[in-house]
Amino acid sequence: MSGCASVPTGIQTIGHDLFGHSTLALSGYVGTVVTDEPQAALTGREVLVRGGNAADAAAAVGLALSVTLPSRASLGGGGACIAAKPGEPAQSFLFLPVAGSAPNAGDRPAAVPMLARGLYLMQLRYGSVDFSDTVAPAESLARNGITVSRVFAGDLAAVQSALLADDNIRSTFTRADGSVVQSGDTLVQPRLAAFLSRLRAQGVGDLYDGPLAHLYAQAATASGGGLDASDLRRALPSQTSTLHVTEGSVTAEFVAPPADGGLGAASVFASHGARSADGVIAAWRAAHPESQSGAAAVNTDAAALTSAAQAALDSGAGGSGALPALPATTSYVVVDRSGEAVACALSDGNLFGTGRMAGSTGIVMGASPAHAPAPVLPAAILRRGRALSAVLAASGQGSAATALGHAAVSEASGDTPEHTGLGRVNSAICTGNEQCRGDTDPRGDGLATGDAH
Repeated sequence: MSGCASVPTGIQTIGHDLFGHSTLALSGYVGTVVTDEPQAALTGREVLVRGGNAADAAAAVGLALSVTLPSRASLGGGGACIAAKPGEPAQSFLFLPVAGSAPNAGDRPAAVPMLARGLYLMQLRYGSVDFSDTVAPAESLARNGITVSRVFAGDLAAVQSALLADDNIRSTFTRADGSVVQSGDTLVQPRLAAFLSRLRAQGVGDLYDGPLAHLYAQAATASGGGLDASDLRRALPSQTSTLHVTEGSVTAEFVAPPADGGLGAASVFASHGARSADGVIAAWRAAHPESQSGAAAVNTDAAALTSAAQAALDSGAGGSGALPALPATTSYVVVDRSGEAVACALSDGNLFGTGRMAGSTGIVMGASPAHAPAPVLPAAILRRGRALSAVLAASGQGSAATALGHAAVSEASGDTPEHTGLGRVNSAICTGNEQCRGDTDPRGDGLATGDAH
């Protein structure tokens, strides 16, 4: 399904609590937002309408997904983003789920929650408002209720037998008769709303080096996750350059390792579809185990990894290995009316992470990467000369990098990307008039906004 992200011609004053005051609604084309889950897309669109930029909207979308699609993007997980301002090189923001350090990690080892810290870093570098403003929409969704989407209902149905063994999850995601919520149901999450309210009021630092860190760690440990507050303090997101490939007038930039889905997609693009993204990623992981997001990855030099990955890409190195079964992911892209662009891919390390909530926090705990393969998280930004051409991100487990690489090849050739295979691509395709058309896989249930009226 798709929608329009423009507002009627003319400017009107609207009252809201996003930025703490009434503001003027922008007129005409305001930007493009594309996600796998419709309510998150509408949240991003609303931020753009109210004057936020792409980074503001991208942070709000990621946090909204923690409410509307916690099966793939809870606060207990993490991900990676690529972001760029017009005419400037893009940057990678890496905040993949990180393993805790406890030798006895419980019966369901949890990941250190990286989503809020990673989105904060990206929005700090590229955003235009206080980060707390981008938390408010997610808090409102949790408190006032969401409409359960088809994609979230499908995830619930896929694992409901195992999932409902957890008391906190069962009390949150079921109807009065004990059955899981269905598409179209209203879902209110008051405990998650309270946690988001505190995050908004006290700041992200409270979750990583304050009382909220101790609260989350204790709740996670009590739920079998085995985390310590020191794990949250040590787990830092990183910002580094991107991987880049130039083909004629097109320059493509891809998110860098340890989000190695970018490397796989870049290899497909550089070889015009000849190389195997899975093979390249498998070879990279075998050669660079330090790039995986276990406990040691907290101190990994992101710049050194990026340099090594760029060298491998430039050498034309391929690979024939295969990837194991990989965790579920979700992706989204945002472009604002000035041409600032962000693309992100997120994961809980497993569908619904550990399958448990961290006590009464309302947060689905991400699964520790020490006990499961790292997700494939590809995202890219393409330019023709200095003009923005396309912004892409993909999901679909091991097929995500292949799908994004082929979509980038099609866009660079001037063709319409085809939605085939198991990967799902969300994209914004931009024209010379500085407007972008959103596109989401029609086989899914996402929402693309962006066409001007």
